[in-house]
Parts: sequence; structure tokens; C-alpha cells
Amino acid sequence: MTTPAATLTDRYVWAAVRTVPDAQRADLDRELRERIGDASDALVGTGRTPADAERMALVELGDPAALAAGYVDRPLQLIGPSYFLTWWRLVKMLYAIVLPIAAGAVLLAKMVSQAPIGEAFADAFSVAFALAVHLGFWPTLVFAILERSPGRAPDLTWNPEMLPDLPETGRRGRLGDLIASLVFLGLFAILIIWQGYGAPIERPMGEAVPVLSPDLWSFWIPWFLVIIGLEMVFAAAIYAWGWNWWLAVVNLLLNIAFAVPALWLFTTGQLFNPVFLEVIGWPWGEAGSVVTTIIVFVFVAVSIWDVVDGVIKTVRGRGGSALTLGRI
Repeated sequence: MTTPAATLTDRYVWAAVRTVPDAQRADLDRELRERIGDASDALVGTGRTPADAERMALVELGDPAALAAGYVDRPLQLIGPSYFLTWWRLVKMLYAIVLPIAAGAVLLAKMVSQAPIGEAFADAFSVAFALAVHLGFWPTLVFAILERSPGRAPDLTWNPEMLPDLPETGRRGRLGDLIASLVFLGLFAILIIWQGYGAPIERPMGEAVPVLSPDLWSFWIPWFLVIIGLEMVFAAAIYAWGWNWWLAVVNLLLNIAFAVPALWLFTTGQLFNPVFLEVIGWPWGEAGSVVTTIIVFVFVAVSIWDVVDGVIKTVRGRGGSALTLGRI
């Protein structure tokens, strides 16, 4: 069965009701559809086409977030009603994207320089905390000055083109992601176990050489296998419920639980079997340090993107845009 395309009215109502308490959503939904329908019918009676009439009715209502705030008597006055929503969306976008990337970059630099693990995390936290203060202060200052400056203010008028797309409510679109995740994670777990017994690298005597250090079987390899198992459970949770802020936080914690020990073991020389490195001739002369840096950078970048992608999908699931978090 084909799902009918969402109209501007559907998108407007969704953008408005998602910001009010659950108990008031049905009433606001009904009231908005009646207001939009009445206004559209009146405009059609003046000779407007139904599409133009619908759009003009929505423009007259204004930003759905502001309308919803008025409906539940929630003032928007931290900056001022004219700029509050724009300021709030910008700050959330900066915190969601800039902050984790900056902290990850500092952590990467410390890992590459082989700084102690405690020092690396302390520096990353310090930078993240300072940046959080700046990301909150400077946009607020700019908007406060802008609101009080004489002259013509920039055009921040809301229009229907700013409406978010409706989120996907069914599981069908998430089934492919679930299957791909489970297959990948299962093969990854099998590979970790198999490399310890049947690694493709052999010594001249025909003896198989494990890729990872055998010492890791005492704790770290079981740790990583447990994390992979939790990732499978997490993938099933995404399929069942879709992305939300609780699962976005779980995604962040799972990434930290896997990436941080892996990077620490790699940069301290405890991850790979010394015999395996000897067989392949690592560290390949002067290129060894460059390859190490590239590996660490790619690993951190992938981990950070996975977290950011979870945030984007969460925003999209709540009716925001995947390309611009300014519509949160």
C-alpha cells in the first residue's frame, strides 16, 4: 500500500504539536487543522488555487514552534521573541556538531603523540568544556547586540519551505539497516575469534600467527566481543523503536567503550602480536609513523561520524532536517 505524500498542512501540524506536552497534542492538532482548513477555504473563495491558499494560510500562522509556544503559554524571551528560535537552533547545532569533533581531534592528537591515557582524556575534556562555554556565550552576545542594533534587521521571516519532512514511522525502512548491521557485526566477531586460530599469516615453519596479541584474550578480546554483542542489541533496538535521544546517548557510550581501549592498545603497542608485526616487517621504516597516524585519524573520524550520524538521525526522527540542525 502506497503511503500518501505529506501535505504542507501535515508537516506544519507535526512541527507544531511535537513541541507541546502529550496531553495537549490531540487538541492542538485538531485546532490547527480546522484553522488552516477554514483559512484555506476562505482564500479559495477569493479565486486562489488550493495549493496557494494552503501556503498563504500557513504563512499567516507563522513559525509553528512559536505558535506552539504561545499555545502552551511558554515564553521565548531569553534573547527576545524575534530572535529566540534562530539563536536556540544555532546553539544546539554548534553543540551537536562542533563540540564532539573538537574533543575528538584533541584526543586524536594526544593518542598520536603517545600521551598517557589519563592526560589525553583530561585535555580533551578541558578543551570541550572551554569550547562549550564559548559556543554558548558568543552566539548569545551576537544575537543580543543584533536585537538592540538600530537599522534594518535581517529577514528571519518564517516560510513553509522551512518545514521539516515527516519522520518515517514504520519499521520497513529500517529493516535493511538492521540486517546489514547484524551481518557486519557477526562477521567482525567471527574475524576476531578466527584470527587467533587460523590467521592467514604463517611463519616459515608453517605455524599460523595470530594478528592480535594473545595476551588480549585474558580481558580485552572478550571485552570487545561483549561490546559487539551489545551493538547487535542496539541495532535491534533501533529497528524496534527508531532513533531517539536515549539511543543516541547509548550509541555514544558504545563508541567510547570500543574506540578508546582499541586506540589505547594500538598506540601503546599492545594491540598486535609482535610476531605478526615481525613477519610483515612493521613498521616499514620511516613510513611507519605516517601509517600509524593515518590509522588513528581514520578510526577516530569514523567513530565521531557514527555519533554525529546518530544525532542527525535522532533529529530527523523528531521532525528535523538531516542537513540542517537549525530546524530542531
